Amino acid sequence: MPEAKGLIFDIQSYSVHDGPGCRTTVFFMGCPLRCEWCANPEGWKLQQRMMFRSTKCTHDTEGCVRCVSRCPHHAISAGEDGTGPLLIDWSYCQQCTTFECTQACLKESMVICGKWHTVSELIKMFNRDRHYWGNIGGVTLSGGDAVAQKEFSTALLKRCQEAYIHTAIETSACFPQEQFLSVLKYVNFAFVDIKHMDPEKHREQTGVSNAQILENVAALAGESWPGRLVIRIPVIPGFNDDDENILSTAKFVKDVGMGEINVLPFHRLGDSKWRQCGMEYPYSQQESPSPEKMQHIQSLVSGQGIACYIGSDTPF
Repeated sequence: MPEAKGLIFDIQSYSVHDGPGCRTTVFFMGCPLRCEWCANPEGWKLQQRMMFRSTKCTHDTEGCVRCVSRCPHHAISAGEDGTGPLLIDWSYCQQCTTFECTQACLKESMVICGKWHTVSELIKMFNRDRHYWGNIGGVTLSGGDAVAQKEFSTALLKRCQEAYIHTAIETSACFPQEQFLSVLKYVNFAFVDIKHMDPEKHREQTGVSNAQILENVAALAGESWPGRLVIRIPVIPGFNDDDENILSTAKFVKDVGMGEINVLPFHRLGDSKWRQCGMEYPYSQQESPSPEKMQHIQSLVSGQGIACYIGSDTPF
């Protein structure tokens, strides 16, 4: 039988912000949320896609049009006078499966996002990286969301446990409970975002209600699961940074028996990726919350008896 494969869009071999110690982080494609501030929109769909890095394109400087003639959908054009940036009809690109434009591009301006890997291939990479991890490092499954590829993620996590590799996951928790808990069974450390406590406000900027997420967090906290669960709040100015929502989140965490929240200040690192995917980033003009604002949020959470860490200033 051929070995199962998972669709991965990035692997970072020296990551220090995705769990305890130094880690190898694997980014899975497929996510049930569509957060408007997302830093990895290329990982939304569970399928390969084309990304266009305009800064590498030589059409303006050298008149290169190799991709124009190779596109079977005629989705790429050089404009009426042949100058200026390439014009791309992304409605065709999002459905494309041949990616002939990426084969024609000599400058890696047009690239395929997403590569299929077997469990054995990833384990080989992990073994290569192990000497960087130290005593508390390991592997983190991120994304996208690894739970979206349940069978592959489970197989990979089992192999990691067999090899005495510490496992962590960054997940939305927005999946049927059986699917979510079956993957987390093989995880030592989990990050779960709670983006807003109000289900309708949550839906406005993520595309889904928070009901399944909160149910799964409560279920995991109530399980005999021996791992460590840390709730994250991505602090998005004007969306979820008001005192009422922060206090409501802290109360929920306390009520289900957990004691840690990691608040993450908003950043615009996803801006260029949205443009590479042919989308406009809604938060392109948004500034990060001030240090004073983050400290105020920390004080609100701490006042509820919950340990609160800002950004990467964490005890793990």
